[in-house]
Amino acid sequence: MAYVKTIAAAVLLATAGGAFANTEQFIALPSYRVGPYASGGSGFYGGIIDYFNLVNANGGINGVKLSWEECETEYNAARGVECYERMKTKNGGATLVDPLSTGIAYGILDRVATDKVPMTTLGYGRSDAANGKVFPYVFPLITSYWNQAAAMIKYLGDKSGGMDKLKGKKIVHLYHDSAFGKEPLPVLEALAKQHGFELIKIPVAPPGSEQQSQWLQIRQAKPDYVILWGWGVMNSVAIKTAQRNGFPRDKMLGVWWAGSEDDTVAAGDAAKGYTAMTFNTPGNYPVIDELRKKVYAAGKGNLSDQNRIGSVYHMRGMTAGILWTEAIRHAQEKFGKGKPMTGEQVRWGLENMNIDEARQKALGAFGMFPPVKTSCEDHEGSGAVKVQQWDGAKWNAITPTWVVGDKALTRKLVDESSAKYAEEKKITPACAKS
Repeated sequence: MAYVKTIAAAVLLATAGGAFANTEQFIALPSYRVGPYASGGSGFYGGIIDYFNLVNANGGINGVKLSWEECETEYNAARGVECYERMKTKNGGATLVDPLSTGIAYGILDRVATDKVPMTTLGYGRSDAANGKVFPYVFPLITSYWNQAAAMIKYLGDKSGGMDKLKGKKIVHLYHDSAFGKEPLPVLEALAKQHGFELIKIPVAPPGSEQQSQWLQIRQAKPDYVILWGWGVMNSVAIKTAQRNGFPRDKMLGVWWAGSEDDTVAAGDAAKGYTAMTFNTPGNYPVIDELRKKVYAAGKGNLSDQNRIGSVYHMRGMTAGILWTEAIRHAQEKFGKGKPMTGEQVRWGLENMNIDEARQKALGAFGMFPPVKTSCEDHEGSGAVKVQQWDGAKWNAITPTWVVGDKALTRKLVDESSAKYAEEKKITPACAKS
């Protein structure tokens, strides 16, 4: 009899646990908080978790609480795939994932469509995934590398006095020798041909702590500008080496993964005047004030160093959290308020977002990131960026409005590249059914 009662209790417990799990929205976080890129990962995922805790403190999404699990990848592609496989079926199944790694994103690209787990690649990853007819479960939200590269050239053209003034100039692409560093090359090469500037491609072996030979090439080439497409320690080393070689930092323009406090503070005085791209406007916002009051004051903040609240990577993670929860909220409006959404339903929410300025104001994040409106044809939803400059203590936006590059060119490349991918994978392009 005791044995039967034990089994009955176990069944009741399992049933209760299942019911509890079904009231939560589970999200997989293949994060990295150790290794050479730890500061970026801890800031980004710390921002996501902070926003999740804020949403839960406010009652969840129509009562549905967010739950999550982290798995340490160390920014290693193989480990990232392992983490994804381990987490995708947990707690009723993952309904979102973002590995913050181009290598990991490529590694699970084909799997997410089969598993019906939408993957966002916020400001990184495969740029042609903007075509939702070919990549229904991948969302390079806000701005892809291709649109960032186009915006970089637009900004440098404006800085030179007009796009026609780029003719005959030399622009170095100093890049992390990886899929990440090579991703913008199709756009940069096309724009070099179109506007008549010389593109000098110089790779840096990861992690990038040694760059003497690369900067010798730069010194010999005497370029007008250097695009720093770096990550981690590579960035501060490049900034300090530029100073030693007498190259003006205001003629360096970093990718947004080379535009955080971790990059500039580590470079010291050499970083003053350095510029970088961003899809988050520096500054404080009501949502960050609310986070301090409701999450950190309650001892539930994810960052051990509260000075990092509102920093570049933390704000970027907060932005990801906002986009995800808004996609889930929108999906609930179609599929059932107060219910956890499946991966397929969240995918629909991501594909039909419209976070305009009015919605940003309601969220306490007006101007924090550009308005985002997605569709089947456009899983990116914006393509706009800003340029920020380090003044020695903090980042300041130096473009008053959002910058958009040659989107006709990038769309052409997206269509061509995604069509080739569809042919290789025997995919018939079509909008996914809701």
